[in-house]
Amino acid sequence: MKPVTRNRTIFAAFDLCLVAACSLFTACIHDGISLKSRNTSYLFAFLLFPVLWVFLSILTRKFRIGERSSQMDVLISVLFSNFVILSITTIVMILFRLTFFSRFILFGTVSAITLIELMIGIVYVSLRRSVFIRDWIGLDIPEQQRLEIAPPPLPETMSVPKNVSLLRDLITEESGTETFTWISSQLDLTDPRNLIVSTDSRFNIINQPAGFLQAIVNLHRINDFRRINKFFEAVNARLPSGGIFIGCADTNELRKERILGKYPPVINFMVYTIDFILHRIFPKVIMTRKLYFLVTRGKKRVISRAETLGRLYSCGFEVVMEQHSRGLLYWKACKIRTPYFDTDPTYGLFIRLHRIGLNGKEFSVYKLRTMHAYAEYLQGYVYDHNLLDKGGKFRDDFRVTTMGKVFRKLWIDELPMLLNVMKGDMKIVGIRPLSKHYFNLYSEDLRKKRIRVKPGLIPPFYAQFPTPSTIEEVQQNELEYLEAYDKRPFRTDLAYFFRAFRNIVFRCARSR
Repeated sequence: MKPVTRNRTIFAAFDLCLVAACSLFTACIHDGISLKSRNTSYLFAFLLFPVLWVFLSILTRKFRIGERSSQMDVLISVLFSNFVILSITTIVMILFRLTFFSRFILFGTVSAITLIELMIGIVYVSLRRSVFIRDWIGLDIPEQQRLEIAPPPLPETMSVPKNVSLLRDLITEESGTETFTWISSQLDLTDPRNLIVSTDSRFNIINQPAGFLQAIVNLHRINDFRRINKFFEAVNARLPSGGIFIGCADTNELRKERILGKYPPVINFMVYTIDFILHRIFPKVIMTRKLYFLVTRGKKRVISRAETLGRLYSCGFEVVMEQHSRGLLYWKACKIRTPYFDTDPTYGLFIRLHRIGLNGKEFSVYKLRTMHAYAEYLQGYVYDHNLLDKGGKFRDDFRVTTMGKVFRKLWIDELPMLLNVMKGDMKIVGIRPLSKHYFNLYSEDLRKKRIRVKPGLIPPFYAQFPTPSTIEEVQQNELEYLEAYDKRPFRTDLAYFFRAFRNIVFRCARSR
């Protein structure tokens, strides 16, 4: 057994005994009962509660307190984990109506365990730096680190070729043989201008000489980066135009597949749900975001494929290849420009999207989020890889979330656009407001006609059934509407409104 795994197992076993003892102790204080007179109503306290406690402690990674670097890390880790356990246990008691189980026993047990864990954890971290303690817990400390031997001098020139055999062993150890084979097929590993690192600190990138590197490969997954865009921007600054950036991420799609395949049915969905709430929802909700990053330092959060690629595009890269290896998504991207440095990305539930309006002026469209964060930067990428669906939207668009598909089916995502109607930026019936990328795909003649009228909440293609499925059909449909609108504005909008209403209500035409 590895030293790290052994230490976590020891902590778990100790915590199991501790929670059982504290449960019994608080029960005795509460009722003054003895072991002989204890009745079966406390079965949850003495059997189920310790098991539930350890299970949730594993999910919240509390048993890694021995790997924390400071007493503050231990304090935050224990308090956060025990708060989550207390909340979930309380919810279980309410749902299953465990009225026989005393709240005094629950809160007393949690308080006692928390106090003891904090004392032991802080003392442990304080002592773990000593050589005796480090040997006892099994930390693998090379002898040269103990003696503080100075590292070898740097080469006199930056053009010294690399040791391919050593590099192959290091990459294989870090990321596997499959990853090494793929990276070596994309880059010349012997070229000293190709930097290969495994780091979550942008300092190691900024510290590289400017104007020298041609490619940067980072084997550390971006899920551990506190500020992902800042790291991408640092890579962009150290690469020339056309420079290559290779990295990896543990996407939520791959993570879900891995969790559901690891655990038996029912349990796997319970584990996935808890993991999704902790590492997917908490980092994004305003009320929990700061607490999450305070506790985790941004480590191991869940990120979608769409957000990963979108962040790359927003930071000046173009994705030219994707590769799956050892449960991670690897990408090969090319620098095409400087980053956008977007200080206000669409990251919440309510979003504002830049669209082309009357007289060609851009305005903000209000919508409910149906896509992953940074998905708006991927319109060109999706257009190159996906076909158009009915209504002119992209088919099999991986940027759309599961909840987003439901919102679109029920038209919920469009409701905030009523604010644009009230502000006068849009009208009820009219051409769809388009992004700059999508607008430029239209013919020049249609673009000129489009900007002469306000966009609308209900697009004209819903007045046609079945709805158009290609961009050419969508353009023809809008052209017919615009020509009719030029002649009779009010009658045209009224006619299109009732035709669209009939198709939506009686023919089940839906947004996609």
